[in-house]
Amino acid sequence: MSEVVNIEELFGSKVFTRATMKERLPKNVYKEVTRIMDQGGELTLATADVVAKAMKDWAVENGATHYTHWFQPLTGITAEKHDSFVSHPDESGKMMMEFSGKELIKGEPDASSFPSGGLRATFEARGYTAWDITSPAFLKEDATGVILCIPTAFCSYKGEALDKKTPLLRSMEAVSEQALRIVHLFGNTEATKVVASVGPEQEYFLVDREKYLKRPDLIFAGRTLFGAPAPKGQELEDHYFGTIRERIGAYMKDLNLELWKLGVTAKTQHNEVAPAQHELAPIYETANIAVDHNQLVMETMKKVAGRHGMTCLLHEKPFAGVNGSGKHNNWSLGTDNGVNLLDPGDTPNENIQFLLVLACIIKAVDVHADLLRQSASDVGNDHRLGANEAPPAIISIFLGEQLEDVVKQLVETGEASRCLEGGKLMTGVSTLPDLAKDATDRNRTSPFAFTGNKFEFRMVGSSDSIASPNTTLNAIVAEAFCEAADILEKADDFDVAVHDLIKKYFTEHQRIIFNGNGYSDEWVAEAERRGLPNIKSMIEAVDTLTTDKAVKLFEKFGIFTKAELESREEVLYETYAKTINIEALTMIDMASKQIIPAVVKYTKGLADTVIAVKEAGADASVQADLLKEVSTKLTVMKTALAKLEEAEEKAGAIENVKDQAFFYKDVVREAMADLRTPADELEMIVDKKVWPIPTYGDLIFEV
Repeated sequence: MSEVVNIEELFGSKVFTRATMKERLPKNVYKEVTRIMDQGGELTLATADVVAKAMKDWAVENGATHYTHWFQPLTGITAEKHDSFVSHPDESGKMMMEFSGKELIKGEPDASSFPSGGLRATFEARGYTAWDITSPAFLKEDATGVILCIPTAFCSYKGEALDKKTPLLRSMEAVSEQALRIVHLFGNTEATKVVASVGPEQEYFLVDREKYLKRPDLIFAGRTLFGAPAPKGQELEDHYFGTIRERIGAYMKDLNLELWKLGVTAKTQHNEVAPAQHELAPIYETANIAVDHNQLVMETMKKVAGRHGMTCLLHEKPFAGVNGSGKHNNWSLGTDNGVNLLDPGDTPNENIQFLLVLACIIKAVDVHADLLRQSASDVGNDHRLGANEAPPAIISIFLGEQLEDVVKQLVETGEASRCLEGGKLMTGVSTLPDLAKDATDRNRTSPFAFTGNKFEFRMVGSSDSIASPNTTLNAIVAEAFCEAADILEKADDFDVAVHDLIKKYFTEHQRIIFNGNGYSDEWVAEAERRGLPNIKSMIEAVDTLTTDKAVKLFEKFGIFTKAELESREEVLYETYAKTINIEALTMIDMASKQIIPAVVKYTKGLADTVIAVKEAGADASVQADLLKEVSTKLTVMKTALAKLEEAEEKAGAIENVKDQAFFYKDVVREAMADLRTPADELEMIVDKKVWPIPTYGDLIFEV
């Protein structure tokens, strides 16, 4: 019998929570800290010293020997440098354990060794980490021991943001300030801030670690660069929500326990569509804490997988031909006195505040569809978006029948006098209850879908940080709220003005609303007719960051400077080029040292067989035909390998980072595809005992 776990006691046990602070801090210090957490401000050094000592004592009591400023550089993952609490021995030689307020508030990692896109020269090393007081400190435990992790922002010596957290925090303040103007106009003067909340669903694959270690492409690139499809894929739809296997269940149980200790509200777990694919979803949290926790989720998934003899794959498309992995970013806005701005109520046609908020969001998404598309771009996501499994690369909004009908009424007549009702779903079974039926169905093909009291941004990649999409969402909505508030605050008749503004926004931006099949060819043509952007790849989206429109938006709210945007543009081009370079070199290595030698060995065996059969006086035509087919495909593969090597050499000689990135996209990736085709065809022919790497069947069905 498994050990009974008290989840209530376990939850947050490795987190320096408010409850822990209240227990350990003097009342006046606790009051000051929580006031700054809720309202902003800066701790005095004296207060910081008190907090630091309490935090250190708590950490040491829980086994910690070191602390780290835990931050999120432009690599998209987290970074940490460990310092022990050890200080100078006292006069008697006894070791002292100390941690000061100054050490809590500020750290100084080397800024030149992280991506900066030109913001920092190699010789300019100084950078700073600054404590994010709104995200709680926590303890990580691994082979290095117990480490006190302090969530921080990361900036350069000159103050530019070198991380994902700083712009996110700036955007949260921007959307709060502008949304408050809207809320106050509707009479909610008690609200002091509006909080962006996020719940990111995380998809992932699990494979056996021994098999993983025999695949250089999985090790170096995170995805299979070669691989013929298994006889069975996901076509029977039997994996989705299916019974969880024992080995996977043990992993999920262990994962949940680790996440609950860290205060992560792991809520839902299930098998996803593809074999060996699964999902974990948390409960909503404040956006910056959700970002921090999602990073912890990804780190913990990998760590726990190792304990169970497995490897967790977070790449968006680790296996060709089966469903890839994404991360549905559920985003909402609520006041600090409990009002969800995206709750339509029972009669959304009469909920004027909701309709204005909705109209502003529709306007924001239409005006900045290109930026929203860019925010969900990464190299791996290029394999998903628009590939008939994930939302298309075209941004559109799904509202559902009820809200679409309300919008249509307002556009056509200026009034919304009716509202579609949900009704009841009759089960037809006497022992089953009749179910309350929603007025709106869901749409899994929509990239940005309204789902009751939130928007689900479905384009984000599984390995990506959710900081960028939420920074962009907050920024574009802040702008729309600001422009609406500017008009309404000056209006002589508020009721008339808000009515007219809602109708205006719905009318001018209704092109972004689409409730149909986002995977269809007809939608691609229709979107083009509507004038919606269709940005098909990551690097085609990069320059949307530095358009005049984008610079104006981000600078207006102090989220990014033009220099910070230009730096991110360069980092993205560099990241793309480096990623494809690694993939290409891995393919060259695998083809040269594993696949071609294995096939050569197989052809020798075939040739010997042909000779032996002929000498025995039997018909060797089957063996001879097979030898010819394999040899022909081997020649094609060798030619494709030479072309990839040539393309790689040319790519390396290109100095301009943008030109190089596009060369990798247009030339190198095509050469990679040309090399993969004959290799995968050979896998279907060559004796499995000879094939040098585990197949798709081995990887995704034998977990």
